[in-house]
Amino acid sequence: MISLLWFLLGLVLLVAGAELLVRGASRLALAAGVSPLVAGLTVVAFGTSSPELAVSIGAALGGQGDLSLGNVVGSNIFNVLFILGLSALVVPLVVARQLVRLDVPLMVALSVLVLVLAHDGRIGRLDGALLASLLAIYLVFLVGRSRREAQFDGTAAPAAGVDAGGRAAGWPWQLAMVVAGLVLLVLGARWLVDAAVAFALLMGVSELVVGLTIVAAGTSLPELVTSVVAALRGERDIAVGNVVGSNLFNLAGVLGAAALVAPGGIAVSGPAIAFDLPVMVVVAFACLPVFLTGGVISRAEGALFLAYWLAYTVYLVLAASHHDALPEFSAVMLFFAVPLTLLTLLLLALGELRRRHGGAIR
Repeated sequence: MISLLWFLLGLVLLVAGAELLVRGASRLALAAGVSPLVAGLTVVAFGTSSPELAVSIGAALGGQGDLSLGNVVGSNIFNVLFILGLSALVVPLVVARQLVRLDVPLMVALSVLVLVLAHDGRIGRLDGALLASLLAIYLVFLVGRSRREAQFDGTAAPAAGVDAGGRAAGWPWQLAMVVAGLVLLVLGARWLVDAAVAFALLMGVSELVVGLTIVAAGTSLPELVTSVVAALRGERDIAVGNVVGSNLFNLAGVLGAAALVAPGGIAVSGPAIAFDLPVMVVVAFACLPVFLTGGVISRAEGALFLAYWLAYTVYLVLAASHHDALPEFSAVMLFFAVPLTLLTLLLLALGELRRRHGGAIR
């Protein structure tokens, strides 16, 4: 009971800290000349991933490598399958062209890279430095392009909270919000990690499973709230960009930072290499055909994502409890559900490519 209380308090602090961090950092970024779109895809998306960063670094410093890795992998799977699926059920989501051309292929490439780096059973400090460097290059590219476009346009009105001279209105207050958000994140992460480890010992399951499920869902609450609210308000491109940007930050920033601070890097267990990391890669690849279909994620595709998140979670629970139904469930998923879904996605992608090619000819 005490562990549950600490877990809930940790979640509250994480969500509150992320909210303060996102608000303050967004205003400061806009004042620095970054466009609202890029601020949303970077500062907002990365800010909503700050709970994952705090939890994974705290777990890595405490020697809970499975929890640190499981948090990142589980969050990325949760972000795509559950958050995008639920948001698309609320309203079909518009996919910006930039996401299809740059951000989603980069998310796929980073997912594959993490799987390759983890294949030797450890994501070491050099691996972490590589991931963090890739994130820095991505940010420099996005911000540089945004500022060049703003200078070329020269017609954008000052953003909310930014005066005509490009200065953040009340910037000391915005900076104080960022600092307060970071403090809440650190405290919340410590309480949540300690409670999650206690849960794992109490239920007799591994830290990896707890990280993939309870912690991953908990730290993804800011992404969930942001994307669903954006979808309800009609800001559907932000709902998608937030998820993709958060996944990029999880892979390069969160995992990279955790590997850098962990003594000896992050150990990767056999089950994670054999199952969870490949699932994360497959989920990333699944975004490509879905995002290509007319530039919209339909309600049917959203329902498909939600169904697979539910199936993945059921598998984890059955495997953790060594349930007798696990072999039958695995066989149905492996030989029926997955091939049928892949065929459907392939047909959708081919149909969209044929439609675009026909339109180009006409």
